[in-house]
Amino acid sequence: MATVGVVGLGAMGSRIARRLGDAGHELVVWNRDPAKAESLVAAGALAAATPADAARRAEAVITMVADPRALIDVTEGTDGVVGGLGKGTTLIQMSTVGPDSTSRLAALLPAEALLDSPVLGSVAEVESGTLSVFLGGAPEPVEHWLPVLSTLGTVFHLGPVGAGTAAKLVANTALVGVIGILGEALALAERLGLSRDAAFEVLGKTALAGQAERRRSAVESGEYPPRFALYLARKDADLILEAAAKTGLELRLTKAADEWLAEAENAGLGDKDYSAVLARILEGTSQVESSER
Repeated sequence: MATVGVVGLGAMGSRIARRLGDAGHELVVWNRDPAKAESLVAAGALAAATPADAARRAEAVITMVADPRALIDVTEGTDGVVGGLGKGTTLIQMSTVGPDSTSRLAALLPAEALLDSPVLGSVAEVESGTLSVFLGGAPEPVEHWLPVLSTLGTVFHLGPVGAGTAAKLVANTALVGVIGILGEALALAERLGLSRDAAFEVLGKTALAGQAERRRSAVESGEYPPRFALYLARKDADLILEAAAKTGLELRLTKAADEWLAEAENAGLGDKDYSAVLARILEGTSQVESSER
């Protein structure tokens, strides 16, 4: 068993810590709001004073924060994780960020001291240990930390540092694109006079069948409890477009999905599940219909 630090105790980070603790690992935890560490400390985790303190006490430190700015805040400077890493300690970076953020972090550390390891899945998957863990890193630390990461789900070692970040952006390109096209298909059905039941029946015969069935109850109830918050999906879409643009690639469909997500966030849906973009797309259609009457 290992001593693992977890920096960032939001919906995902707190559950990652809980699962590792339940597996018998010693935990050192830190969060900007100390109250979020209280239940873990009550269960036996040690509370760190700073991210650097967490790094000094651990054999590996997991970072799970919201965005690139937050990653800089917890890794750099006197109190950052990098400043507290000792020889042989590994930083396992699990936040969803872009290639620039990963490269920036890699430049601060020896190659063997960093694993780039974002995950695909949400609260239910981390609790059940069924995340997809996209891993980039050198062979030696990958082999060493594979048993710990396997506690969280299925690990895919995809290449050197940077491969994990790339894989997560590719996966989320599909996520935001599919939810956007599902919304537009439902909106078109509505505009062309198909009933909602008929629209879902038709979509059930297409490549969108699984997503249509999964999202139907939310569309019909108007309730979108958060699993993957819409504001985070919008942030990820921005990262995808930024990374693509730097390679000279234009992602037209992803850009459209990003615009829908931004519109939904501006409409106050940011804290809902990202699938609440469906409500915004359908609402926009209704508003167009009303203005044309």
